[in-house]
Amino acid sequence: MKKRNKTIAVLIPCYNEAKTIEKVIKDYKKALPEADIYVYDNNSSDHTDEIASRAGAIVRYEYKQGKGNVIRSMFRDIDADCYLMIDGDDTYPAENAREMCELILNGKADMVIGDRLSSTYFTENKRLFHNFGNRIVRLSINILFKNNVKDIMTGYRAFSYEFVKGFPVLSKGFEIETEMTIHAVDKNFKLIEIPVTYRDRPEGSVSKLNTYSDGIKVLKTIATLFKEYKPMAFFSIIAFIFLVISLGLGIPVFIEYFNTGLVPKFPSLIVAGISLVMAMLFWITGLILQVIAKKHHQLYELYLNLIRRDNE
Repeated sequence: MKKRNKTIAVLIPCYNEAKTIEKVIKDYKKALPEADIYVYDNNSSDHTDEIASRAGAIVRYEYKQGKGNVIRSMFRDIDADCYLMIDGDDTYPAENAREMCELILNGKADMVIGDRLSSTYFTENKRLFHNFGNRIVRLSINILFKNNVKDIMTGYRAFSYEFVKGFPVLSKGFEIETEMTIHAVDKNFKLIEIPVTYRDRPEGSVSKLNTYSDGIKVLKTIATLFKEYKPMAFFSIIAFIFLVISLGLGIPVFIEYFNTGLVPKFPSLIVAGISLVMAMLFWITGLILQVIAKKHHQLYELYLNLIRRDNE
């Protein structure tokens, strides 16, 4: 049986990137001439789609606003052996594209992360709070999920077919990269990070990321996924807080009782008792949900086996 050639799809989600999209397409056509380049236009008003089409990209449309919505459509619609996701703002040079794709096609990784933070990001990016936000997100995920991913929010990634078709996209906006990273870590996918050069947007190109509102969404996504993927740890933290409150209020009351035989602080004793009950309930909730999460992991592994078989 003749072995089929492996395919590469370059995915470019776009919203008003008319100033840079032509250069991005030409750069990646040169780096990966065998790849199909897809531009998904997300309600642009500056003719990004027309420019992309003239440059030779396959142009499609996603009318629900938000990067997460675009990625959901891309992952659902496109079949390939390797997917390379980039931004349309010309911040990621194409020099690493071949290496990232080869790691996927050779089976060495399910996700390759283009690590900006170990390279030129902090010198090129002039937005102070973006840099601070990246550090906070990286620290939060690495502590909560016990990993050491260096760049959580990079938009430069390569994926295997199994990862793409098995990834349930829930995010609607820029928190999608955070969701991808946590999903990959939790489901034990093979991750490789390679340092990539980063350059700030050219003059006249405007970032669509809102530092504050999108930053809050990212942090909420981390908390939500921590609860869903590691419920025992999440609810144990809450249970511990209630236990500390119970002990803090209850111990002085019991000391007073043993010394005098009196209970002068009934309100403190009542709150201590309620807090102890809440601690027990949260701990039991975490225990039950952890069993459900483990079962979900088992079913997900079986689902991945079906995806691999379909792609052979």
